[in-house]
Amino acid sequence: MSDILDNAEMRMMSAVEKLESNLHVLRTGRASAQILDGIEVDYYGAPTLIKQMARITVVEGTQLVVKPYDRSIVKSVNKAIQAANLGLNPQAEADQIRILVPQLTEDRRKELAKQAQKYGEDAKVAIRNVRRDANNDIKKDKELREDEEKMELESCQKLTDKYIKEIDSIVEAKKKDILTV
Repeated sequence: MSDILDNAEMRMMSAVEKLESNLHVLRTGRASAQILDGIEVDYYGAPTLIKQMARITVVEGTQLVVKPYDRSIVKSVNKAIQAANLGLNPQAEADQIRILVPQLTEDRRKELAKQAQKYGEDAKVAIRNVRRDANNDIKKDKELREDEEKMELESCQKLTDKYIKEIDSIVEAKKKDILTV
């Protein structure tokens, strides 16, 4: 495979990883520590991820317990979770934070499934943009003979199809997870 296709595949993998990280944030009705991924707290002047400064555990599948390693930041962590607009209501205790994860309503499940679909469509657009860029690079390469260029373009399309199919299966699995009561 040429450098152009290797680069395109790396960018496509990156788009799939971004999709997966976006989907992790969507709630499925069960408590999951991944809901808090990406939430940062101002810790001595530096934005720091909650998962780096606290132990997050799931209790009975319906609540999260966030136990910061430094007791002095419980209030800061609590504020950051509230500010993240996840629809969660954290309750600060002496040295930890309890978060009850409410069951999702049918409307909210459908809304989250649509959001997952949107993330999937965004990822597909990113994949197609990578394909367009790679195709342009292949066509600009004057060292390629006509038949080599055609094979490179076909390989690029196969790569695109592979990643689009992967995105579809990831999104479908997440939608199924969200819509399952």
